[in-house]
Amino acid sequence: MSHPSPKVRPSLAANPRVYLDVSIAGETAGRIILELFADVCPKTAENFRALCTGEKGIGPTTGKPLHFKGCPFHRIIRKFMIQGGDFSNQNGTGGESIYGEKFEDESFHYKHDQAGLLSMANAGPNTNGSQFFITTVPTPHLDNKHVIFGQVLKGMGVVKMLENVEVKDEKPIKKLLSCFKLMQDKIDKIIQIAEDLKTLGNNFFKSQNWTMADKKYTKALRYAATLRDEIDDEESTEKLESIKNLESILLSCNLNIAACKLKLSDWDAAIESCDEALEMNQSNTKALYRRAQAWQAKKDYDQALDDLKKAQDITPEDKAISNEILRVKQKKKEIKEKEKATYAKMFA
Repeated sequence: MSHPSPKVRPSLAANPRVYLDVSIAGETAGRIILELFADVCPKTAENFRALCTGEKGIGPTTGKPLHFKGCPFHRIIRKFMIQGGDFSNQNGTGGESIYGEKFEDESFHYKHDQAGLLSMANAGPNTNGSQFFITTVPTPHLDNKHVIFGQVLKGMGVVKMLENVEVKDEKPIKKLLSCFKLMQDKIDKIIQIAEDLKTLGNNFFKSQNWTMADKKYTKALRYAATLRDEIDDEESTEKLESIKNLESILLSCNLNIAACKLKLSDWDAAIESCDEALEMNQSNTKALYRRAQAWQAKKDYDQALDDLKKAQDITPEDKAISNEILRVKQKKKEIKEKEKATYAKMFA
């Protein structure tokens, strides 16, 4: 049985919130803040939330990132709704959910009885993907056919602005781009998820399960990297603190992945992770030291010595680095003497 849609905003303080910044033909139009009804439609709300962050990677059906970034509103019908969410084809023919191409209708708990409701677009029963619409008037004919999973908290003026743009065959003449982002409370939760994954990685590393440690660090890295791309540096002091936390996670995960790759004898991957860490902090001695270890394993002693000398310049008091330099020099000397002896035999 369907119920009247919420009259309070937000309907539940614990529900996730996202916002989208909208532009019309390159001009900023404003911001729409949405509440997702995770209490009523957790699966549908999670689908939308994850599509806002892009954390699920590439979609197996579309071959495109599962991400609303740059996704347009492709269909406008005045006194009805505005529709978007086709991140692959951007015309209403594409998109997919984080669960696969389509997923089932989760709940028809709420009625389409007011403007500003966030509902799933579909092609019939149980065909939910990534496309959604926001109502601009009550639409009772959609009840028990489309899943309502959120509502506009702020920005109905922007919704109305989009509703009234010039269209041809329901398609906007000017491109209406949207950039979806998480509100700060969700940012904090994802940072915590990344931290928890990193801790799991540390535990696996301590137990010498290098493969599982690598997987956990890599997953934490993916969460942190995706979220870092979503945050505008200049937005607020709170956002700047989030960026600082994320960059710390990114750096430590890259270093830890490099350590795992060394244990797994994957020298090239270890070098790649160290390169990523050094892009973030070119003076990081751990990255230089671990990359030097990988170069040694590849028998590229010149590259190894170069990295170790850079590390020594940064921390000249570090005995481990000094000892490693001596070992590499000794190894180079042994190789040179061996080559010299080989040549002497050849021309004896």
